[in-house]
Amino acid sequence: MIYFDKVSKWYNGGESVALEDVTFQIAPHEFVSIVGHSGAGKSTLLKMLLAEDRPSDGTVFYESTDIHKIPRGRLPKFRRKIGTVFQDFKLLPNKTAYENVAFAMEANGRSDEEIAENVPQALELVDLDDKIFNFPHQLSGGERQRVAIARAIVNQPDIIIADEPTGNLDPIATYEVVQILKKINDLGTTVIMTTHNKGVIDELGRRVITMDRGRVLRDDESGKYVL
Repeated sequence: MIYFDKVSKWYNGGESVALEDVTFQIAPHEFVSIVGHSGAGKSTLLKMLLAEDRPSDGTVFYESTDIHKIPRGRLPKFRRKIGTVFQDFKLLPNKTAYENVAFAMEANGRSDEEIAENVPQALELVDLDDKIFNFPHQLSGGERQRVAIARAIVNQPDIIIADEPTGNLDPIATYEVVQILKKINDLGTTVIMTTHNKGVIDELGRRVITMDRGRVLRDDESGKYVL
């Protein structure tokens, strides 16, 4: 499904190297964690996949499509295949949990009937059907992150990108969020997660790609956090 082919990215005429000769593929329905210290290249990889940045060399494919040759006008359609979860939630503070999730469907041009059916289902999937009318300030950090996950999945994307999704959470909330991501993956969605959390990686027992200074240091099918 996703293929990075000898991808490099440098800035300032090559003085700053973000990625160097990165090659790997991610199959449909995989759960892959990308780990590494700050500056290892994790965020640059995600920007490449979202077509927010371009490789200096090499190619990024989604299925058989070179992502960076997609015309600008067709990029929104491509990005609908990817749901994104951020460390800082990025919820709209003046909207309820329901309205935050519905907003993602409205932006996608979905009908009122689809929104009324799918939003409660997404919130039930993340165990928040009892908090549907709560505003973000009325929710814990873990609950806010679960709303963000519901927003990411409500349009039924092929891929979920979770960028440090547990970075601001306590251990209990971290466990709950990871279990929900596993459940989403078990239902058939590809999950790509970046994290610094060794405990999360070791508990998952899923594939781990370890980055260091822009290069793939390790790629373990059932990995631990090793740096």
